[in-house]
Amino acid sequence: MFQFNGFNMMFPDHSRPFNTTYKCYSVSMLPGNERQDVENGGKIIMPPSALDQLTRLNVVYPMLFKITNGSINRSTHAGVLEFVADEGKIYMPYWMMHNLALDQGDIVEIESVSIPVATYSKFQPQSVEFLDITNPKAVLENCLRNFACLTTGDLIAIKYNNTTYELSVLETKPGPAVTIIECDMNVEFAPPIGYTEPQRKEKEEEPMTIDPTELMPEPTGFVAFKGEGTRLDGKKKKDNGTNDAPATQRQTYVRGIPDYDHPYGLLRFDRSVRKMDQLESKLEDSKFQEFQGEGFNLKKNRK
Repeated sequence: MFQFNGFNMMFPDHSRPFNTTYKCYSVSMLPGNERQDVENGGKIIMPPSALDQLTRLNVVYPMLFKITNGSINRSTHAGVLEFVADEGKIYMPYWMMHNLALDQGDIVEIESVSIPVATYSKFQPQSVEFLDITNPKAVLENCLRNFACLTTGDLIAIKYNNTTYELSVLETKPGPAVTIIECDMNVEFAPPIGYTEPQRKEKEEEPMTIDPTELMPEPTGFVAFKGEGTRLDGKKKKDNGTNDAPATQRQTYVRGIPDYDHPYGLLRFDRSVRKMDQLESKLEDSKFQEFQGEGFNLKKNRK
């Protein structure tokens, strides 16, 4: 049996996935200028040798990787942003290292994977301050452009208005790990940690500041004993210290009774016809007429 080792070296097995180990460091340890685009996203930076090896393998695009901390058997998923890291090292956002419980220089396993496209995800903010954002879905959609995939159980960090908000990924569909590149994903938010529903207080009836009787119209026409008293001898009336004006008698205030059986949304208009002649006759009969009584003489007539 003949073995063609040289032929096998020229044409490697394309079905073999990418699987290797690297030392991981946070983005702050990357040489050069500060890379906030990496820190505020969900992608990693790998060495150029990884790109050379990936091009020789049958890797599904976009390139997605499963990052595993073998010491505690915890994993997450990420995309790749650039291949400019030093050989044997990868750089990742600090929140990703925190999820995997990694320190600077720890060994992680990188494996190429193919995961389904996201259709649904649910997030839970870790602080009540997230409610101060006017349109949280639009802010999240803009921030997730720097991410390639989501993993259920991860605690991602997004930055908005110079403030970093942490969101827990509670659920993803159709699987525990999904890619969010060019997808139509429905997003829901769970109540933030520490949020309490406001309690509705029953509105107490406040006492009326204005007496309703003062709003009643003053009586018109003749009002008995409305004038001031005058002495017959022409002398001035003694002042007893009461200079208060006589109280005006107003109509009695009668509070209306609402119709609790009135159907909702129904308007009624009173269109009954009233004869003006009858109303005017009733008003004339009810008018007060002065000096209509009988006269009496105090002195008896002598016969």
